[in-house]
Amino acid sequence: MNALHDGWIEIGHIDDIPRQGARVVAAPGGNIAVFRTVDDAVFALADRCPHKGGPLSQGIVHGHQVACPLHDWRIRLDTGQAVAPDEGCAARYPVEVVAGLVRLRLLPDSGCPNA
Repeated sequence: MNALHDGWIEIGHIDDIPRQGARVVAAPGGNIAVFRTVDDAVFALADRCPHKGGPLSQGIVHGHQVACPLHDWRIRLDTGQAVAPDEGCAARYPVEVVAGLVRLRLLPDSGCPNA
């Protein structure tokens, strides 16, 4: 990890994250799961399901959602919100890809109460 500016860090190349998978980044506030979808979109959420705290990074990514490995709650990668009928959210973190390098901001940008 390389520190950039304003709380952003460089965590590696997009190819370091498997398609339909995740990479975990240890952060002072808890682990952050950085996901890559089959269409190469990249998202970052707190690595903690809002239901029972399951590790979202170990879930199955399908489309722009991840299924928690504990109880199959579906979490939207773009918002961190649970898919109805479930309720709750995982904190969302800003992430960007610049020239193939993935940059992550360590401050959540969502209004989740558990952020």
